[in-house]
Amino acid sequence: MSDIRHSLLRRDALSAAKEVLYHLDIYFSSQLQSAPLPIVDKGPVELLEEFVFQRLNSLQELQLLEIMCNYFQEQTKDSVRQIIFSSLFSPQGNKADDSRMSLLGKLVSMAVAVCRIPVLECAASWLQRTPVVYCVRLARALVDDYCCLVPGSVQTLKQIFSASPRFCCQFITSVTALYDLASDDLIPPLDLLEMIVNWIFEDPRLILITFLNTPIAANLPIGFLELTPLTGLIRWCVKAPLAYKRKKKPSLSNGHVAPKVTKDSGGMDRDSHLLYSKLHLSVLQVLMMLQVHLTEKNLYGRLGLILFDHMVPLVEEINRLADELNPLNASQEIELSLDRLAQALQVAMASGALLCTRDDLRTLCSRLPHNNLLQLVISGPVQQSPHAALPPGFYPHIHTPPLGYGAVPAHPAAHPALPTHPGHTFISGMTFPFRPIR
Repeated sequence: MSDIRHSLLRRDALSAAKEVLYHLDIYFSSQLQSAPLPIVDKGPVELLEEFVFQRLNSLQELQLLEIMCNYFQEQTKDSVRQIIFSSLFSPQGNKADDSRMSLLGKLVSMAVAVCRIPVLECAASWLQRTPVVYCVRLARALVDDYCCLVPGSVQTLKQIFSASPRFCCQFITSVTALYDLASDDLIPPLDLLEMIVNWIFEDPRLILITFLNTPIAANLPIGFLELTPLTGLIRWCVKAPLAYKRKKKPSLSNGHVAPKVTKDSGGMDRDSHLLYSKLHLSVLQVLMMLQVHLTEKNLYGRLGLILFDHMVPLVEEINRLADELNPLNASQEIELSLDRLAQALQVAMASGALLCTRDDLRTLCSRLPHNNLLQLVISGPVQQSPHAALPPGFYPHIHTPPLGYGAVPAHPAAHPALPTHPGHTFISGMTFPFRPIR
């Protein structure tokens, strides 16, 4: 590598960067002939950091991005593409990582704009094997470019749904990790929300693509993106009513409060309210699909795609938000949030996506405000399963209480204005009279 470095030092910055790519292509193509998973050693990484990430001005960087897009498009061997992409953009834990991440964001943004599918597929693999702290940086770069900076540019991002569903799945997972609704700044932009909801509503299996196409061990690595965005999407649906209620009215520079926006549900505008309702329905539908897929992969009862440990902070956040908001002024939002939580928990447990006991749920939800639907879910089945073939603890839909009290009514929680049932003391195992949904 030292001879190559001396040769590169005699070239201008852009030519040297192009030459590095050329040498990497030859190097890894040769390596792949002798080993299916070649190790990226220190030499190529040092060349990249010296000649690709540190010596280019803005114009040269733009030219290099075009060269990279064309290279990945024209390279016919996916294995070579993947290892070149990995060697270019895998974080090394050094000062070059900022330049590396900046260039990656621009490359993927360009690939979206000109529909370079090989780049998007490489980026999907990168998101799957890279720590989440870097994944959310890439997600933020794309959201800034297509949802914030230029009005209407989200239409370009929407088109990748058909071009690279695998990238879309990983992008959604990254975005839900980024926008966790912990503060007003971390509520997803409306354009982004609408795009993701429409993607999932059109094809709910989109968010299972990574899970369905990845060899999976029972123990998943910590600190990386989850196999599906389900946990993040549940967080969006459950926290949204409370997070939007908390969101303060924008103030003008003269100190006056901006004109009030017409509201449909507390602090949430009607468009957002309907989008979260639509998303909640799609999430429940995906959860109901999972039992078959987990069984096919011999993972039913062994792999929880929704980790109980991730439900704990979600419930704590709901409890904190409910306390923070005056219950007298946010009763509808609290009820809607808890209804959605109850529905998601029950369907996730019934499908095998969430592995926990009813005692775990009772302990977890004990501090939440009272909610009839949630009380039914944590109380468990109203009768024992007559189906001996079903695994112990399985909670099939036929064992849900009658519709009037069921934990998963025919229409998912979406309209806080609907009348609620009067409060009852619920006892596990007690039958309830039928009452149709009003």
